[in-house]
Amino acid sequence: MRREIITTGDGSVTIHLPDKNENYHSKFGAITEARHVFINNGLALTKGRPVAILEIGFGTGLNAFITYAEALKSGQVINYTGVEAYPVAEEEAKQMNYASELETGEEGKTVFEAMHAAPWGEAVSINDKFTLTKQQKFFHEINDAEIYDLIYFDAFGYPVQPELWSEEIFSKMYKALKPGGILVTYACRSVIKNNMKAVGFITEKLPGPPGKREMLRGVKS
Repeated sequence: MRREIITTGDGSVTIHLPDKNENYHSKFGAITEARHVFINNGLALTKGRPVAILEIGFGTGLNAFITYAEALKSGQVINYTGVEAYPVAEEEAKQMNYASELETGEEGKTVFEAMHAAPWGEAVSINDKFTLTKQQKFFHEINDAEIYDLIYFDAFGYPVQPELWSEEIFSKMYKALKPGGILVTYACRSVIKNNMKAVGFITEKLPGPPGKREMLRGVKS
């Protein structure tokens, strides 16, 4: 499948799949979307306490890196697990400009490279506050129970892979969360909201990032 590096609306880059007309992040702004959906409407709700995060779609590493950058400022302790079936190539990861766009300097660039270089299936201490575990597997293979406080659900869009937004997958997400745990996603289709509600999530629509009118947040009751 062809892959291209494109620059999004806020100057940060992402990967574009021309054969599917799909991007890893919003063309209106990769960093802007990540901050709005996953930080402002997800991580911010954990109020600085130690938090275990599951990311569905590690992809370019943007969501992990922006979470690390937030933790660096706040001192929040984060145990971060990113699941990805098809890791990006090393040469693609090197083209991501998130460290410079987030103004984290050479140290940030080193951390971002370390995240991509980290072995799969092992917990790696990025620093004393942030631990990263990357798991290379399909989403339907997740069988965790009450481990996570927060899920970043960042799968490819429903038109491209509707099976990733099914009741089966959301049931696994619900099971993986601790009671009161939160799932946030950029998507807001009725079928997605209904599938989340069907497995027990209390859902709410929230204003979306640039280019999207709404997004969804679900809470495990």
